[in-house]
Amino acid sequence: MTAPPLTIRLERVHDVLDEHGPAPGERRVLVDRLWPRGVKKERLAHDEWDKDVTPSTALRTAFHHGELDFEEFAARYRQELETGDAAGELLERTRQAGASTLVLLYAAKDTAHNHAQVLRDVLEEHGR
Repeated sequence: MTAPPLTIRLERVHDVLDEHGPAPGERRVLVDRLWPRGVKKERLAHDEWDKDVTPSTALRTAFHHGELDFEEFAARYRQELETGDAAGELLERTRQAGASTLVLLYAAKDTAHNHAQVLRDVLEEHGR
């Protein structure tokens, strides 16, 4: 039997602080390697903090220092995700939790060019 389709949404951490937690059927996962600056842990309603699906430290640092443009960063990050098990494991944990929606929480200020977008795309491809 095929698992029902999983909806994957992106939410910026600073836009959802102090919310009461996940809605029914929703699983909220922080997908940053570092805890978001200026955010107390009790203010962020989340189910899990998954550092394993984040870009490697070297890749993240190169992107933030401007050594890579977004396209190159995205290609390298996608390769990291596809050669590891972390993305599939996140999907499996989400399904085992009975969630129909996975919310990827991230702290990047740039909502148009960030690792969470790449992660969402890879997860959607794996989830088919």
